Amino acid sequence: YPLRINPYYLSLIEAADDPLGRQALPDPRELDEGDWGADPFREEPLSPVPHLIHRYPDRVVFLVSSRCALYCRHCMRKRRVGDPQGAAYGEDALQAGIDHIARTPAIRDVILSGGDPLLLEDDRLAWLLGELRQIPHVEIIRIHSRIPCTLPQRVTPALAALLGRFQPLYLNTHFNHPRELTAAAAAACLRLADAGIPLGNQAVLLRGVNDHAATLRRLFRRLLTLRVKPYYLHHPDQVRGTRHFWCQPQAGLDLMEALRGHISGLAIPHYVIDLPGGHGKVPLTPESVVRREGDRWWIRGYTGEVVAYRIDPDGMG
Repeated sequence: YPLRINPYYLSLIEAADDPLGRQALPDPRELDEGDWGADPFREEPLSPVPHLIHRYPDRVVFLVSSRCALYCRHCMRKRRVGDPQGAAYGEDALQAGIDHIARTPAIRDVILSGGDPLLLEDDRLAWLLGELRQIPHVEIIRIHSRIPCTLPQRVTPALAALLGRFQPLYLNTHFNHPRELTAAAAAACLRLADAGIPLGNQAVLLRGVNDHAATLRRLFRRLLTLRVKPYYLHHPDQVRGTRHFWCQPQAGLDLMEALRGHISGLAIPHYVIDLPGGHGKVPLTPESVVRREGDRWWIRGYTGEVVAYRIDPDGMG
């Protein structure tokens, strides 16, 4: 798996083992492969044409680039990102994906991913979005990009205006630690929001990076001030070369409990796990219903106190 760190993100790293260095710098523990696979979610078998993953009935993930501004060491597509055969993502390959979407009316939601879609040149990105917007059954386009975090200078006024032409278009970015929310990153997020693009954040729970409630609270609060909704907190995937980032699911549930009631509900993401074998994302939640008995439910509040809640038999439902 190759190394790529651009000067901007490199300037934020204070030490190799700090939360940003761990995400960006190679670690000998990446060689501890164990029995984890390169493609545990069976994306390749779920690809009707190259670079298009059709896992759910109404949406597809369209991989439009193999390059990123930063090659994250926890990447769930380490088998693809940094592929030197970048020509495999040429216009013919993209056209094959567009054609499949056009002849499949069930697809209403297209997610551009990669690699990073925002590393495409502006004209190529405009061509791609224009082709997708001409397909009548495509209602929503989403872009998954870490560019606002790892290379915010790429979010120029021209790029923001370009994206704003293809509404409804949503952008999910990927901040994992509050130190990544620099003035440049804030400017990039606000520029996209001012262009009318709803923004979400998909963080990944990473051991040694952000597996502390105080860290997540600061991250999610600050994102909201930048008009970025914390959308997902991903449990780390069981992808070859990433075992040192993994933590027990119970740790994530404990963190979610530590967030609730202490920060705004707007700042709390869904905690999700991507099931191996291509079975999709599933939300994990702390158990709040402790017991049910007759017309009473006992529900645990954010302080840990268990409260009796009466179920009204005459209520609607």
